[in-house]
Amino acid sequence: MNDRRENEEFADSTWIEGRNAVLEALRSGKTIDKLYVLDGCKDGPVQTIVREARKQDTVISFVARERLDRLSQTGHHQGVVAQAAAYAYGTVEEMLERAREKGEPPFLILLDGIEDPHNLGAIIRTANLAGAHGVIIPRRRAAGLTAAVARASAGAVNYTPVAKVPNLCAVMEQLKKEGLWFVCADMHGDVLYDLNLTGPIGMVIGSEGEGIGRLVRESCDMAASIPMKGDIDSLNASVAAGVLAYEIVRQRRNLTL
Repeated sequence: MNDRRENEEFADSTWIEGRNAVLEALRSGKTIDKLYVLDGCKDGPVQTIVREARKQDTVISFVARERLDRLSQTGHHQGVVAQAAAYAYGTVEEMLERAREKGEPPFLILLDGIEDPHNLGAIIRTANLAGAHGVIIPRRRAAGLTAAVARASAGAVNYTPVAKVPNLCAVMEQLKKEGLWFVCADMHGDVLYDLNLTGPIGMVIGSEGEGIGRLVRESCDMAASIPMKGDIDSLNASVAAGVLAYEIVRQRRNLTL
C-alpha cells in the first residue's frame, strides 16, 4: 500500500485502540475489519484479544511499534489497534433472499483483490443502479466498508448489501448449487456481447494490478473480454464492472421485451 493510500485509509477508517476498548468491541459483535497487534507481545490481555479475534476469524496483523504509533490517535494503544467497519456487512443468504422477494434471478458481483476504496465504492454504486442483489468481497486483500467507500458509493452502501467472506472460491461453489453461473472480466476471454449472460449470475471483477486470482478464475464458467480500441490495454476495475454489469442488464431487459 503506498503512503498516499495508507494515509487516506487511516483518515477514513474508524479506529479503536486500547486493550479494554478493543476487547469490548470484539465481544459486543462489532465488525472488525483488521486487528493490529504489537509483534512479539505476550501480555495476557493482548493474548486474550488475539484469541477472541481468531474465534471471529478477524484478520490479524502483527506489526512493529512504529506502525502502531502511526495508527494511534491517542498515543495510548497498549499494543492493540482495531480497524472497525463504518457500516455493517450483509450475508450471501440475504442477497439470495432479496432476489427471491423481487422475483428475479440472482445477480451478484464478486470482487477479487479490490483494495482501492474509491473503486469499491464506485462498484457498489454501479451494483445498486444495475439492480444487483449484492456485492461479495474477500476477508483478506480487500478494502472494507470505510467512510471513503461510503462516499464513493454515493450512499449506495446503505441499500446494497456487501458480504465479506473467508474464501471466494468456496462461496462460488455454494452459489453454483443455487443455480448461479459465473462470468469474470478477463482480457483473454470471449467478447462479452457474444456470451449469454442471462439467468442467475455472478459477475467477478479482479484488481487492476493482478487481475483475478488463478483459483477464482478457474471457478468461473465464462470469461468476458471488453473490446478495446485505444492505445492502452485495460480499463479501471470500476469502469470494467460497469460495462459488464450493464451488458447483463441489457440482456435481461431483452428477455422481458
